[in-house]
Amino acid sequence: MTDVYAATDRTTATRNRDRMHYERDKAHAILDEAFDCSVGFVVDGEPRVLPTLHVRVGDTLYLHGSTGGRMALAARGDGIPVCVSVTLLDGLVYGRSQFHHSANYRSVVALGVARPVTDPAEKAEAMHALVEKTGAGRTAESRPPTKQEMAQTSVLALPLVEVSVRARSGGVADDEADLGLAHWAGVLPIRRVAGPPETAPGVPVPPPAYLPGNPATDWQTPVRLEGRHVRLEPLSPAHAPAMFEALDDEEVWRHIPMPRARTVEDIAADIAEVIRGQWRGDRSGWAQVDPVTGTVMGMTTFHDVDPSRRSVGIGHTMLGRKWWRSGVNTEAKLLLLERAFDVLGAAKVFWYTDIRNERSQRAIARLGASRDGVIRRQRLRSDGSWRDTVVFAMTADEWPAAAQRLRDRLAAG
Repeated sequence: MTDVYAATDRTTATRNRDRMHYERDKAHAILDEAFDCSVGFVVDGEPRVLPTLHVRVGDTLYLHGSTGGRMALAARGDGIPVCVSVTLLDGLVYGRSQFHHSANYRSVVALGVARPVTDPAEKAEAMHALVEKTGAGRTAESRPPTKQEMAQTSVLALPLVEVSVRARSGGVADDEADLGLAHWAGVLPIRRVAGPPETAPGVPVPPPAYLPGNPATDWQTPVRLEGRHVRLEPLSPAHAPAMFEALDDEEVWRHIPMPRARTVEDIAADIAEVIRGQWRGDRSGWAQVDPVTGTVMGMTTFHDVDPSRRSVGIGHTMLGRKWWRSGVNTEAKLLLLERAFDVLGAAKVFWYTDIRNERSQRAIARLGASRDGVIRRQRLRSDGSWRDTVVFAMTADEWPAAAQRLRDRLAAG
């Protein structure tokens, strides 16, 4: 097998031949990056073009469909001649002249006869590869198809033999006579961005990390943190009912800059927003859980996560009133500070709190954080009034001494 596909009359361009490529690695990279393709074929003398999902396994392209669809019906027996096209649009090119408007793109065209996959083992392998393409590990976290579902699913196999790549990159190609025109020209980059995921009703777990496009690093990925008084579990929809019960107290919500959750659905929406923040890259959330009984006691988060500046905030912390003035809050903060400074290598951890919330300010100060100042009218309260926000911070240099004091306090009960 050579490193290039052989050019044929059908894969040789009649113009702009400099954009044509036949390297296998380029073609495979485009096919693997794209999730969907367009398949052209002829039925009863008329052309058809259908969108479908595809997956490449070696030098075979598998096309997904329904056994009752036109393409599968037409392919019964010896298969069906097809033209498969995949395009990734990378940018719009704006010329000074309308004639020189263009696009940056990478595309693959594959021609040949697509045969029905009838061997059960090959079909199962193709379906496994297609599911894994949606996220490495997905087949282990989803139900496999039944015999009836497999019978209703069509898989066509197209050998990758007659294949070409066409691509454009770079900037504007205006005529020299147009370069003095006072019209904007340039490239508008375009990229496909996934997320944040929208969890289906009733699903008790957060979106898995393997979903394509997940931007989260260790900074935005909550991990289980174990303490003697509290266990911090990555926040998930399953925590909503017990968390609502723990936090159903007006005093808990007094200084939270959002309306009090009145139903389990409200607290579930709050949890969902934290999880969306993890996907955006600016948050990371935990449920505070009793390590002995498993009772959910509250929640806490990292916010304004900034790995480039090695900075993170601790906030959106709510703890049921029955656990106030216990070791829970102190140990939860110690666990979060240990993760921030000792694991993630943070240079600074900070807190925002309402200037009216003197209890919170005293608690943050007891952690060893310094009061850095006040941001006036920093955000609106749930009642519509403007909140002045007090900023506390702790630096990496201050952390070792603060850590020892916190551990001594917990040891002393």
